[in-house]
Amino acid sequence: MPTYTFEDINTGERLEKVMKISELDEFRASNPNLKSIIVGAPSIGDSYRLGRHKPDDGFRDVLKNVQHHHKKDNINTW
Repeated sequence: MPTYTFEDINTGERLEKVMKISELDEFRASNPNLKSIIVGAPSIGDSYRLGRHKPDDGFRDVLKNVQHHHKKDNINTW
């Protein structure tokens, strides 16, 4: 279930709620003093899988060995 962040209009206090999307409209109607805010982008992936970090040398050696035995395939060894 998604986590929603709300801010109280009167006090400025922030509140996080975990609820179903179908419950969101009812919660907003029953709490008119709260407004929805976006605090940041959700985490969508692992930095290693997204290619921001390179694998260590041991794994790169394994990839080179696989590439040596499979010449037709394009295997990225960095």
